Amino acid sequence: MNIDVYDYKLPQERIAQKACEPRDSSKLMVINKKFKTIEHRIFSDIVDYFVPGDVLVVNDTRVIPARLFGQKSTGALVETFLLKELENGIWETLCKPGKRVKKGTNLYFPNYSNTTITGTCLEIKENGNRVMAFETNGSSTINESLFSIGTLPLPPYIHENVEEHERYQTIYAEKNGAVAAPTAGLHFTKSLYEKLISNGVKIIKVTLHVGLGTFRPISEKDIENHIMHSEEFHVTSDSIHALIEAKEKGNRIIAVGTTSVRVLETIARDFEKYMDGFSGHTNIYIYPPYQFVMVDAMITNFHLPKSTLLLLISAFSGRKTIMSAYQTAIDNDYRFYSFGDACLLL
Repeated sequence: MNIDVYDYKLPQERIAQKACEPRDSSKLMVINKKFKTIEHRIFSDIVDYFVPGDVLVVNDTRVIPARLFGQKSTGALVETFLLKELENGIWETLCKPGKRVKKGTNLYFPNYSNTTITGTCLEIKENGNRVMAFETNGSSTINESLFSIGTLPLPPYIHENVEEHERYQTIYAEKNGAVAAPTAGLHFTKSLYEKLISNGVKIIKVTLHVGLGTFRPISEKDIENHIMHSEEFHVTSDSIHALIEAKEKGNRIIAVGTTSVRVLETIARDFEKYMDGFSGHTNIYIYPPYQFVMVDAMITNFHLPKSTLLLLISAFSGRKTIMSAYQTAIDNDYRFYSFGDACLLL
């Protein structure tokens, strides 16, 4: 299928630059694929769509302050973006401008606490990413030192700084490792979360560390030729068994965000492999037609044109339904992308 059929025109003013306050006051579009209906609600109304026994799966990854600004001994400035920790103090990074960072290059990072952080380029990978070894002469661990000087990475379409870093974290964020937030979860408040639990909804946590690949559009004309990026995920044995129990009882599994969907559908490929818990990577690529095994409903934001995320939700609800719903959202002043409004896909 040609990727162009997943394109749409979005007015610039529809791209949300700031999150709603309170979190659950954002709009909620409820899209029912069976009855082909659309409802316009507020996110706090989402409790109306849950019943006791439903299972809500959330991604508890936490966004790290991955953007570092350092310099060479010559004074040349280099932005270093932490992508993935390979081992203690050694990270795969994206350096800009990359031509300034060759194998053996040292970078120096100010941390304003009388300690020195140094990064040394160990390797240049085929994709241009740099493997950097970081050291500090301070008493803190190297990651504590790095995170103390880093800033939160924001999507390229957000042009305003996030003054309160916790606003770009979900309320249940625990595990450091993401370079972008699983944004569907940003709509939950503590009181809404607790209300769902008190209403008999079971919460299961999984972890998928969102990578930069989530922002990359599909460049291939034929969607089947796209090579999906890989992301690190973790799931416990307790979570696996709880999911299996829910399926056996016929309870619905509702995923919060496409990241949770990717974990769930990866697990569904081979339950036996993951029974004792798992830490590894998934490059699952979900696009129409796709038969969902684990996910019965999902909560998600409005996604970029020609993106893998738009393909994933189209696989769930149908391309025509989604593209029509997106035009309805534009016509009704919904806010798009990371800080925008939400959808409940049933």
